[in-house]
This record gives sequence, structure tokens and C-alpha cells, in this order.
Amino acid sequence: MKQTVKRAHAKLAARAKPAKTSLAARARAIYRRLLKLYPDAHCELDYRTPFELAVATVLSAQCTDTRVNMVTPVLFATYQTPAALAAAAIGDVEALIRSTGFFRNKAKSITGLARTVMERHTGVLPQTMEELFALPGIGRKTANVILGNAFGKNEGMVVDTHIGRLSNLLGLTRQTDPVKVEQALMGLFPRESWTRLAHLLIWHGRRVCIARRPHCDDCVLSDLCPSATLSD
Repeated sequence: MKQTVKRAHAKLAARAKPAKTSLAARARAIYRRLLKLYPDAHCELDYRTPFELAVATVLSAQCTDTRVNMVTPVLFATYQTPAALAAAAIGDVEALIRSTGFFRNKAKSITGLARTVMERHTGVLPQTMEELFALPGIGRKTANVILGNAFGKNEGMVVDTHIGRLSNLLGLTRQTDPVKVEQALMGLFPRESWTRLAHLLIWHGRRVCIARRPHCDDCVLSDLCPSATLSD
């Protein structure tokens, strides 16, 4: 199983081929402008340890970071270690995370995550894509969040709803499948920029290129964006 997953991740990286020159140049310009606009862009989930980031990221599925950050202080104060969360009564965990939505499934995921970390990794969150991917509740996107932010490793690109949407609007890719969007972005941007790029696109998607009301007139990317609708 592990070898199969490892080969799948290797193939994904191999398919991230360099983009055509004109598109690559536009991608570089987009990155430079967003970096200038958001020099402090970072993960907006609050955490102190890699394990806390893993739990917070699982809770953030179909939920805002703001809501997760309201829930996790009490959760992490109640269960301060993976061992404590692994031994927790599922009903107690559900009660603490109820407001994040899908709380029953999320409670199963984070307690299962804690137990697996204890059983297989002596209570320490692993630092490889393959090992993270094998943990309950951890998919490729969550693994990329953990690797990039907790461990400083650019193994892939996070693709959430904001990143997928902006990648299409900006003409960086026509793909809609997250894995294919990730492949396209990995081919457009240098590896060392992948984690920061994800934050830049998410921040822009939350602050300017808002899904229901994009502020194209105030967007620093309007002249680079084929989807921009500017008023006279």
C-alpha cells in the first residue's frame, strides 16, 4: 500500500511539466504582485505544534478558519497531547467541535488520527507525504498544509476552493480537478514558492477576488486576469 501511494505521489510531481514561456512569465508577475500586496500572508489556522495543525486542518473542512480558531483553544486545552485525544470519549470531542459542522465524522477522524499517531509513530506526527496520507482524515491537501507550514517542506501545492477558483479565473489552468490543478501550478511556479503561493492565493480569494462579489476594480491583477470585469 505504502509503495503504491509513494509511486502515485512521484507520478504527480513528474507530471508537473514546465509551462509555456508566456504563461510562465504571467505566473511570475502574478506571484510578484501578490507577494508585494500580502508580504505577511500565512496559514490562518492557529496552532502551536504540527499535530495541532493537523487537527485544525481536519476541522477546517467545509468550515471557516475563523470558526475553527474559536473551537481549537478549548479543544487543545482539554486534550493537550495526541495521547490525551486518543483516549478521549468520542461524545466529549463531538460536543467541543460541534460548531465546525460534520462534527461526528470529524470527531472520529481526529481521535483516529491521534490513536494512529500514538500507535505507529510514538506520538510524533510524521514528516513524509506517504506517512501523513496514511493517517485517518488526512488527504493530499491536508498533508500539503502540514508539510509546508509545520515542517517547511514543499512536497506539493495545497489546492482548496479559493486556489482552484483563482487558478481558473487567472487563466493559470483550465483544470477543475484539484489534483490536476496542483499539477498545473507545480509546473508554473518554482518549488520553493509553493507553500507561500497557496497563502497568497487564499488571502486574495478571501479579500479581493471574492466568489460572489469580486472587486476587479481594486485588484492588482486585473490587467493580467482574463476574467476581470472592470467598470468604466
